[in-house]
Amino acid sequence: MAPQRPVLTDALPDAVEPTVSKKKGSRQLYAALDLGTNSCRMLIAQPKGDQFRVIDSFSKSVQLGAGLESSGRLSRASMNRTISAIRVCQQKLRRHKVKRMRLVATEACRRAGNGAVFMRQIKRETGLQLEIIAAQEEARLAMISCAPLVSPRAEQVLVVDIGGGSTELVWIDIGQVAPEKRAQAIMGVKQGFAGANETAGAAKIIDWISVPLGVATLRDQFIDVEDDAGRFALMSLSFEEQLEAFVPYDAVHDMDGFQMIGTSGTITTVAASHLGLKRYDRTKVDGLRMTSDQIHRVIEGYLRLGPDGRRDDPRIGKDRQALIMSGAAILQALIRTWPTNRLSVADRGLREGLLYAQMNEDGVLDTPHG
Repeated sequence: MAPQRPVLTDALPDAVEPTVSKKKGSRQLYAALDLGTNSCRMLIAQPKGDQFRVIDSFSKSVQLGAGLESSGRLSRASMNRTISAIRVCQQKLRRHKVKRMRLVATEACRRAGNGAVFMRQIKRETGLQLEIIAAQEEARLAMISCAPLVSPRAEQVLVVDIGGGSTELVWIDIGQVAPEKRAQAIMGVKQGFAGANETAGAAKIIDWISVPLGVATLRDQFIDVEDDAGRFALMSLSFEEQLEAFVPYDAVHDMDGFQMIGTSGTITTVAASHLGLKRYDRTKVDGLRMTSDQIHRVIEGYLRLGPDGRRDDPRIGKDRQALIMSGAAILQALIRTWPTNRLSVADRGLREGLLYAQMNEDGVLDTPHG
């Protein structure tokens, strides 16, 4: 599949959401569910100042995309695993009496021939209505989730979301936005990126792309290559080739005004390895800045470990070891294309973007002061 390209003038259809009153200081709960290629994740949260407080959460590896690359369909086993996970989410939503929610599915369901049928099955068996969102909307939500990490000094921002089935990149120009309002400007970008390029003082979307290669799909493409280092090199080069259609591919930017923000399990794992954490600590990882050289050193260490060493490395973890090198190959391609001393690590993603977008739309978040 070729990377998907932007259509900035066409807004995406509105999400199915209940109508609510827009009150400051709302104490109502919000929920966000992200059904991806590998995992089913949910957050239930309450607005708190310009952020939110997590009330409950859920995360389960369901491997929904297992076998999708070869068959083009979601398997019965993967769908059964997923429905079991969604039933747990449904129980949590009912227990907390959540009324305001957005529940989405991404690349695996976009690509699967039976994706829409599976959405109807979920509705029938759990009562929850999930929507398969377009790649552009996935990119927007990833961008919004990372907005709080935008530096007031950044004028050009590249947000990267490495998923299981695809990787989204959004290049944003915020040079015309007041420094103290830059994060808020990104958070305010609407569906379909509507208005992002026309409104004075708004974040300007230079370009976006959805590459149909994530940690699972890229791994599966080269799973037959036995040599560990050779497989890694092929994966990285294959991903880099997909970036050539991205407008800022050869962009010359002022390094002082450029910030890359990366969100994914791969990037947080690389950060944890860089810090030497034996046990993952979100407070040390989220917002950490890494240089290209530091990232290269971690990846080189993974290659020296080899498959057996990576399996036993507590910094990587049993759940991540099978996917870490395909993710690292994507990350290496990105920093080879745009070397940076300011890659900000984001331990946040689609769920946070869904929550921020809903709360921002309802006007229940305080405007941050610079």
